[in-house]
Amino acid sequence: MVDALTLIAILLLVGGVVGTLVPLVPGGLLSLSGVYLYWWHSGFTAPGTISLAVLTFLGLLTLFVEFFGGSIAARAGGASWATTAAAAAVGILLMIVTGPLGLLVGLFGTVFILEFARGGDLDRSAQSALYATGGILASTAAQALLTTAILFGFLIAVFVF
Repeated sequence: MVDALTLIAILLLVGGVVGTLVPLVPGGLLSLSGVYLYWWHSGFTAPGTISLAVLTFLGLLTLFVEFFGGSIAARAGGASWATTAAAAAVGILLMIVTGPLGLLVGLFGTVFILEFARGGDLDRSAQSALYATGGILASTAAQALLTTAILFGFLIAVFVF
């Protein structure tokens, strides 16, 4: 029989996976909340120390990718820090108004326009915009894989070992 807190912990972990696919939902934080809720509920015994450390590392890595993945990709594409910050603000605003498509269009458009205004190079501006947009998509995929690994790692550590 599974008790209520165990069920809530598992739902938080599943919510972490789903949350990586929904903008502005912190999937890594939900996953860590599920792990630590169960750990607290078990009297700090399950999952074990090594499993807890690995799951915590994966959760923190997920948060890092969530917050910095797009910025790192934009910088790799040549965008300035100011352009990256402006694109993030515009993308989030447009996402709230129009959804995920607004995020991608706003991010791409902002990086392209600001980088073109900064350097006047059409190809370099397009490259920076593509890197930034691709980085957001890659970041989302990485977060989904990491939170899925946390979910399955937790289930194995708690219910198999």
